[in-house]
Amino acid sequence: MNLPRLVATDLDGTALRSDGTISPRTAAAFARVEDAGGTLVFVTARPPRWMHDVAEAVRHHGLAICANGALVYDLHTEEIVESHLIEPIVLEESIQRLSTRLPGLAFSVEYEGGFAHEAGYVLDGWDSRRTHGVRVAALTALASRPCAKLLAQHPSMNPDELHRQVLDLVGDLVTPTHSSGHALIEMSARGVTKATALAALASERGIRPQEVVAFGDMPNDLPMLTWAGTAYAVANAHPDVLAAVDHVTAANNDDGVALVLEDLFGL
Repeated sequence: MNLPRLVATDLDGTALRSDGTISPRTAAAFARVEDAGGTLVFVTARPPRWMHDVAEAVRHHGLAICANGALVYDLHTEEIVESHLIEPIVLEESIQRLSTRLPGLAFSVEYEGGFAHEAGYVLDGWDSRRTHGVRVAALTALASRPCAKLLAQHPSMNPDELHRQVLDLVGDLVTPTHSSGHALIEMSARGVTKATALAALASERGIRPQEVVAFGDMPNDLPMLTWAGTAYAVANAHPDVLAAVDHVTAANNDDGVALVLEDLFGL
């Protein structure tokens, strides 16, 4: 195949190792994409608050689509350059429906510039280690302003089953997905996905889907992988992702993304 004009990759569980780092091999492969004239885009569920280490690892090059498509983030300036937010009236209605019909849920909200959660919401990952920009708020206060993501956490439900129920309850208001392997559902504004943001970015640059190679591992990657002309799952991917793609590479801890890029770009 010809060299792809755009490489789009998920981060956690895909391009990053399980400890959250970018291996030297993967960093070198990313650099090669740009050296060859390609466009490299990180397409992630992460909020911009979690992107500083990634920006440093790639020498502040390129763009990131964050919060499952809700935010476009310039890695050079570390600033949000585009937003697609859930409005407060929709946020309030979504929380009301879910809290009424699914007892046991705890909620949090990712804003453009911070994160708020109910007292009963269990922090995980980055937010459990660093509390800057994180605050506890009453449930009624979470919907006080537009947000990039609404998150709903359940203590015991199967993640796929929780996603099905949330989709049934609020799919007419927001776009639910999941990416963590835990009972945690992430909701964006209705119609906003990794694919919509990536398609808009590609269109602005005159890049067609068939000129894009994409990598992912979880259900929130499926819209992007379906849209891209060539789609790879890493070996550790969710079963639904493995079933949806034509290509599978090595696991994230074995530099699966780098293996493909080395082959494509002649490393």
